[in-house]
Amino acid sequence: MKRANINLPIAALMKPNSQSTRLWKKHVATLALMVNVGVTGVFAQESPINMRFSGTGAASAIDLKQPNTRTGEQNVAGDSALGPFTFRIVRASATSPQPSSTCSGLYIPTMAGGGLFRFQDGSLLMVNITQGGDCIDLAANVGHCTLTFQITGGTGRFNGASGSLTLTETALPVLADATNNPILFTEAGEIKGTVSGVALGEDAQSVRR
Repeated sequence: MKRANINLPIAALMKPNSQSTRLWKKHVATLALMVNVGVTGVFAQESPINMRFSGTGAASAIDLKQPNTRTGEQNVAGDSALGPFTFRIVRASATSPQPSSTCSGLYIPTMAGGGLFRFQDGSLLMVNITQGGDCIDLAANVGHCTLTFQITGGTGRFNGASGSLTLTETALPVLADATNNPILFTEAGEIKGTVSGVALGEDAQSVRR
């Protein structure tokens, strides 16, 4: 009685035209594709943004030199799915109220400006203001601000980023000058929108967990 050839399955598997080889190559190709898609999804994707923040607002030492405006700035900090961040906004607001169909108080439009996000890993995200302004309720002594930003790029994870963001916030006066003109405000609100071309780093991944 002849001894069984226990090496036959391995030899058959290694035949270049065998069905097992074709299945193995297909499996490897599928695995490579899955890995590639997974990496792409982590390092370059379209990310919905929902940020919450708080901070202060006041007049700015920077002058944007827009006609008939005064320049102010906001310095806030918060958290998001992309990690903790700080955000500085510098903008020129009109010196006179303008008509508005959405504001029942005094509407002060923003004429120009921009801002810079800094995230915990050092990545920066740059934005320009495309529209928006402040609706001031004199009776309640409160301001409501809405600003739309266009993302213009960034550094680190945000190198080549694009998208748009919308900020909504409430501002309350906390300090006035000798003429009783408010000069320092609290700022609290949220930012929503979409950022494309984002590389999610370890900071963002840890926040998501």
